[in-house]
Amino acid sequence: MDKISAHISYKEGIRSRTADRLGLDNNPNEEQLKCMRDVALCLFEPLRKWVGGPIQITSMFRGEELNSAIGGSKRSQHMKGQALDLDDTFGYKTNAEMYHYIKDNLDFDQLIWEFGDDNNPHWIHVSYVSHRPNRKKLTVAYKKNGRTVYEHREHK
Repeated sequence: MDKISAHISYKEGIRSRTADRLGLDNNPNEEQLKCMRDVALCLFEPLRKWVGGPIQITSMFRGEELNSAIGGSKRSQHMKGQALDLDDTFGYKTNAEMYHYIKDNLDFDQLIWEFGDDNNPHWIHVSYVSHRPNRKKLTVAYKKNGRTVYEHREHK
């Protein structure tokens, strides 16, 4: 398989330096791959069209071993192939602009403003499911006393 969608290669969808370094298999099964295609087609591709250029995917699929190795949530939608972490590396739109576009225009399950400041997150996390209605859950992640806090609220 070469492509998950028009603008996401299979290699990009499973890429992980941590998995490579630790020798972990980070290949999805058929159900996880179906979910990766769903999130790509229903979220990423419409977002990319609006952005007008490439968007950096910093994380898409994470197998259970990889997710554990990086300290990810035991309920991470990345392990199901349902989530993307995105960054404005290429400068077409800011992370904040992408966050607000997704929030206002696309169907999503969860959208997280990941750290950063009041003007721009360091990256955004977005997920999509096709087996039930999406929750449109808005969350802000920040550090408090050295610990990560996830607050379920909209970032203004």
